[in-house]
Amino acid sequence: MATVVAFHAHPDDETLLTGGTLAKLAAAGHRTVIVVATDGHMADLDGRAPLRLGELEASAAALGVHRVVHLGYADSGHGAVLYADPPDRMRFARADPEDAARRLATILREERAEILLSYDRNGGYGHRDHVRVHEVGKRAAELAGVARVLDATMPRERYARLVHPLRRLRVPFRYDPAVLASLYSPRSAITHRIDVGAHAAQRKSALAAHRSIIEGSSRFATIAKVLLRIPTPVLARVMRWEWYAEEGASSASGAPLDDIFRPAPR
Repeated sequence: MATVVAFHAHPDDETLLTGGTLAKLAAAGHRTVIVVATDGHMADLDGRAPLRLGELEASAAALGVHRVVHLGYADSGHGAVLYADPPDRMRFARADPEDAARRLATILREERAEILLSYDRNGGYGHRDHVRVHEVGKRAAELAGVARVLDATMPRERYARLVHPLRRLRVPFRYDPAVLASLYSPRSAITHRIDVGAHAAQRKSALAAHRSIIEGSSRFATIAKVLLRIPTPVLARVMRWEWYAEEGASSASGAPLDDIFRPAPR
């Protein structure tokens, strides 16, 4: 059996991008590990950073994940202002990428990881911490000798189509059509499309574990509330797929692969 490490920016990111894949791998007997770069909270010392990491542990348990590691950084936030560092840790966007990569590489070596799941070069929707995950993940794989990196993403064409019905449901989106055209990855770059419909109930439980965020008013909270209201059989169809673009692979030709252990052509 193999070990697969999923590198994420914040607690809660694991549920939407790789949650089904991790649950599927764990159910098949593989070892799965989540490494989260940040504690996921912007405030300095209000007690919620440990809370969010605890929620991540509960989410990981719902997905069958074997180990969760916090890389030690603080959330950098998404917006024009990059706030000062908390007293006890550095915001991920200010971290030395090489130092962060060495921290992640140590975990990859400990786990003898065969595959690293990271983010695409756009950081999905452009969050500075997500972009840094891509940079750090790619470098850490080089340092640790992990031969295969799969960037969690989605076809930007599909994402753009989702905006219109979600706006009708009053889910807030900040992006104009020109910006939408640069998010995530073009369909031609997708190398793997994993069927995770059978694990919808686990993904729903994992999402529900992030209560401190769901109870807020963020864009993620609004999306999460909508998803949690959807009956599980319907959610299994709505969120049936998770997508990856393998680093170093040639442009995808034909149908994407349905197994992350099958390497894409180079």
